[in-house]
Amino acid sequence: MSEQLRAVVTGASGGIGRALALHLAAQGAQIAGTFRGDESKREEFAQELRAAGGDPYLQSVDVRERADIVRFGDEVAEKFGGIDFWVNNAARLLVKPFAETTAEDWTDLFTTNFFGYVWGCQVAARHMSAQKSGSIVNVSSVVFEQPPRDLSAYVSAKGAITGLTRALAVELGPAGITVNAVSPGATETPLNDAAWTDEVRRRYRERIPAGRIGTSEEVAAAIALLSEPGARYVTGQIIRADGGLVLDGSVGHERSH
Repeated sequence: MSEQLRAVVTGASGGIGRALALHLAAQGAQIAGTFRGDESKREEFAQELRAAGGDPYLQSVDVRERADIVRFGDEVAEKFGGIDFWVNNAARLLVKPFAETTAEDWTDLFTTNFFGYVWGCQVAARHMSAQKSGSIVNVSSVVFEQPPRDLSAYVSAKGAITGLTRALAVELGPAGITVNAVSPGATETPLNDAAWTDEVRRRYRERIPAGRIGTSEEVAAAIALLSEPGARYVTGQIIRADGGLVLDGSVGHERSH
């Protein structure tokens, strides 16, 4: 990889993506991100990245459109001279009972939450193969292992991301490319804020061994570890950043006497 990390983060407008872009910028990385929002907000965030120490390139990109992602990736590679680290993070949430979901629901969610990742992996792999190195990270979720009710489409997309990650780790490994996924647990993000009640937060705090809900900054820091030279031998892994959520099977057993 180059001396200065050349990084791409999709879904950099908020939540984990925003936190990751700021984290990498503070480490001196060149940052490119897809950003949904008006031009004034995009420029405001670019200023934050510059203040953190980064060299940002933010563009409005529809991750559902393969041509948009390909064009964006090619622009970044030309501007930065290559791509070292690509993080697929852009996603949307659908909370709806399975019986009520429509064909349009499934198509819309998979177009963003899965095919957007596929297109990102494709353009990243093409540029990384040319330089014989690179790291791709797909942001998944522990809901694939512990599915909540009414999230069938979202959970299915996260499962597909897991399969994609493992398959690409095998296929792209000979080109010097690692492919991993990071699965956040309960994390305070704008995406979750729209769906969580105070009761949801209380129940999470009770279940998580760490005793609290995670922050976007903590998940971002875990993702950033996979950009480090020390992670070059890590590939095909699904790494949880969940405070131990999926490990806790406690249901209140009586103590043995």
